[in-house]
Amino acid sequence: MTSKAAPAEETLGYEQARDELIEVVRRLEAGGTSLEESLALWERGEELAGVCRRWLEGARARLDAALAAEDGEGGPEAAR
Repeated sequence: MTSKAAPAEETLGYEQARDELIEVVRRLEAGGTSLEESLALWERGEELAGVCRRWLEGARARLDAALAAEDGEGGPEAAR
């Protein structure tokens, strides 16, 4: 499963990863799965959480960079 999932994760968008993660959690909470299937779902959920975390960290970095650039433009030189 991991070898097939890795390439897809590179192109998996935040919303797609989040939606699949929600489905994984729903299935785990519903129960009725074998131990092996539950472990596979858990592992997939961890992978998806990592994808979401990377997207959010990237968004935070872009926001921080934009705010830093804005602060640089409105710094002491702009007051002159």
